[in-house]
Amino acid sequence: MRTEPAPPRIAVIGAGPGGLTCARVLRRHGVPATVYDLDASRAARGQGGTLDMHPGSGQYALAEAGLTEEFRALARPEGQRMRLVGRDGRILLDAVPPEADTAEGNPEIDRGQLRDLLLDSLGPDTVRWGHRLTRVEPLGDGSHRLHFAGGATTEADLVIGADGAWSTVRAALSDAVPVHTGVTFVETGLDDADARHPRLAGLTGDGTLMALADRQGLIAQRNSGGHIRVYVALSADEDWHRRAGLDLTDSTAVRDALLARFAGWSPELLGFITDTDTGYVHRPLYALPVPHTWPTTPGLTLLGDAAHLMPPFSGVGANLAMLDATDLAHAVLTHPTLTQAVTAYEKTLFPRATEAAEGASEALTDAFGPDGAARVLAHMSGHD
Repeated sequence: MRTEPAPPRIAVIGAGPGGLTCARVLRRHGVPATVYDLDASRAARGQGGTLDMHPGSGQYALAEAGLTEEFRALARPEGQRMRLVGRDGRILLDAVPPEADTAEGNPEIDRGQLRDLLLDSLGPDTVRWGHRLTRVEPLGDGSHRLHFAGGATTEADLVIGADGAWSTVRAALSDAVPVHTGVTFVETGLDDADARHPRLAGLTGDGTLMALADRQGLIAQRNSGGHIRVYVALSADEDWHRRAGLDLTDSTAVRDALLARFAGWSPELLGFITDTDTGYVHRPLYALPVPHTWPTTPGLTLLGDAAHLMPPFSGVGANLAMLDATDLAHAVLTHPTLTQAVTAYEKTLFPRATEAAEGASEALTDAFGPDGAARVLAHMSGHD
């Protein structure tokens, strides 16, 4: 009597958009995959701001996951609006992409909504919460034993590192570590903005506002539910607050330090700093070296930020992670062995990630250089 071979044991580390997309595409085609995440539950923490989904990457991945209609029900095409202003508050550009109301546009969706959409598409047994990976142990035959905090272990034929900037899986493949980009964000936000902060809500508009000058900036991003997420961007190292003797838990001191850095800016723009409803969160920006590659290793690979962490200023990070995930899932589905699948996937991944990371680095340098507003204006106007 002929028996079917056992399906491969696939472990995805990290329940972000990339890891969940990979599991969804695999499971949609009958290949089981288990996702392990360090969070205690899906509601353990906030998921960040809004994402623009690109047709050839994020939207393509959602189509391959069978979730296009669900995505469109949540997406905000109006969120593509981009407004650029100077330090005096004067509007330099107010742009709505011509494809904003078509399938070719890049509609916005909150990161948390996207994650919930993907989680809800998976069976309740797919994600194992409360599993913080501490070590990946090779077993000599291409499989690996995963060690989690608390002593739990499991074995897998393929381990997919979708565990973000500080990936534990990456350490088994590469010596690369993220380095600070020279730019640090301080995140704050406005709740029920249209009612409580109508002036700032009007200035932000339906999408994203950027004010750039003096190698720094203010970025206000419309989210769903009336929330505006604000990033106060500084050309400063990750320890700028320590050198200034600043306690990041002292909201008043942080506000005053930021106002000092933005002295001379429009009082209207400074409202994005002073009128916070959420306090201030320190978010230094890191990136992996470019290019970042590793020797193809049976049973291990990476996707998303674990593979190609880059500055968030080009809008491709989540899109690229979801495209990685889809390409890897397709490779697993169409190649006779996992090693052949990983080899084919990484052959596509490496050049694509290098090009994207170089573009993201250039965009960050342009935005926070001495003529940041002019460089971004030229790019947004299509003249660079």
